[in-house]
Amino acid sequence: MNDNYKNENFREFLNRLRTEKELIDIKQTVDIRHIATLVDQAETALLFHNVNGYKIPVVSGILRSRNRAILSMGCSNYSEIEHRLAQGIENPISPSYIKGNNKEVIQTGDDVDLYHLPIPMSSIYDGGPMITAGVVIAKDPEFGFNSGMYRFMVKEKNLTGIDIVTPNNMRLFAQRAYEAGQPCPISISIGTHPFEIMGSGFRSPLGVDEMALAGGIRGSAVELTNCETIDLPCIADAEIVLEAEILPSGWTHPEGRFGEFTRLMGGLHWNPIVKVKAVTMRKDPIYYALHMPWENTWLAAPTRYTAIRRAVKSAGVGLKEINVTLGGCGFWHAIISIKKQAGEGKNALLAALTAQDIKHVVVVDDDIDVHNAEDVEWAIATRVQGDRDVIIIPGARAKPLDPSLAVTPPGVVPTGAKVGIDATIGEGIPSERYERIAYAYADRAKINDYIEGKTDPVLVEDDRQELTSQLAKKIFHLIEETPKYYQEIAETFSEYEFKVIARALGQLHSEGKLWQDKRGRACLRDSIHAAEPPTKTN
Repeated sequence: MNDNYKNENFREFLNRLRTEKELIDIKQTVDIRHIATLVDQAETALLFHNVNGYKIPVVSGILRSRNRAILSMGCSNYSEIEHRLAQGIENPISPSYIKGNNKEVIQTGDDVDLYHLPIPMSSIYDGGPMITAGVVIAKDPEFGFNSGMYRFMVKEKNLTGIDIVTPNNMRLFAQRAYEAGQPCPISISIGTHPFEIMGSGFRSPLGVDEMALAGGIRGSAVELTNCETIDLPCIADAEIVLEAEILPSGWTHPEGRFGEFTRLMGGLHWNPIVKVKAVTMRKDPIYYALHMPWENTWLAAPTRYTAIRRAVKSAGVGLKEINVTLGGCGFWHAIISIKKQAGEGKNALLAALTAQDIKHVVVVDDDIDVHNAEDVEWAIATRVQGDRDVIIIPGARAKPLDPSLAVTPPGVVPTGAKVGIDATIGEGIPSERYERIAYAYADRAKINDYIEGKTDPVLVEDDRQELTSQLAKKIFHLIEETPKYYQEIAETFSEYEFKVIARALGQLHSEGKLWQDKRGRACLRDSIHAAEPPTKTN
């Protein structure tokens, strides 16, 4: 991990993407209604400098690939992102307070007009323009600070909704304020470095300040500044900040639809109303529109890696590798490989299924590549008995965005099933059943050498019975003490032509001396290694 970026801000990150040819500047006029589909088609992030009808440029797609996610965290490969997150969890750094750059323009009261912000539509089914990249900071009198990423659908010039259907700390804060008949103040920082996005996106326990976690990820304190109209901080170098309150109206206003991380359109939700009291920004701000679904995925998946690793470690199981798959939307499916001892396949399953919103887990042995879908499917096909190795846990807390769940009334937390598949080799299964096909001489016989003209040495053929008998005696003594695979015998006597070896073994068999052990190796028929024939049954 590279610590050179620990003090990098949002604009410096955009410049780095530009240098790495991961961001293209679009200087010509673009209709805001075209932005989402253009980002979807692009192989890089896009910065639209001239959005028709708006004075503020729009950037989108900055985290929409594996490589851009890696760059955002100052890492050299994707697996290092998890280590960045773990660093933040284990070594949080409390935020510091400074005078923010986002105070160059301050709009309050009637001057607040969200329609001046270039908030694009995304899908053809969207319920309205959605603010998608706001880092939200809230505070509860008992539990302290919480930060998260939530979506806001613009309803009026100073009113939005907030999508907090899923049970989480922000929903709890809003619910407690609602029950007290009080608004819940929030700051919404738009255009922040991915360090703060990742920190706020991690599902921390109550009482944990995600901005301290983001500081640990960054390697230096996140700089905050105090808001103008509410008693809360916001991120000091954010491009745009909305100072707002969740009104104590309850979950009574329609919100959505919107394209979700599931790659599907979410349904209509019922949510509270948010009143925006102030907008503060730089004098030349850049609006960041987080593009669904992939821009949400690449930094979300590592948070699941960390949660799974901690859960499995707590269960005392040796974990080798994790893959939170893109097929599972980066949230729901995990494949983990373990260094298994007896019974640990099931223990690992149960532990991993407790991690965040993980829905399905497959546990495999450490000889399986968790990133190779064919290898994992092969493990399921050859190592699983459904009645023994498939675990179903009903009635677990589920994520409302799961389209397979039954429809639930507004305000009711849905429950669903979690499924675990133990695709490790079962206890008591002979290990030789899982010896993979491996071709002899693969280390020295290379096809390209033969295509280029390589010739093996020609062995002198000698079919004399005397030579065969001499070799048969040598083979007899070789396997007298230790059984050998046929190929091992052929390798031991490689100076002989192969058909002479075959004839010598054939001679031993015809003499009633040759047998096999239970693993299929050649041995002497009257030795202690010889396999016993099965007992006859009527």
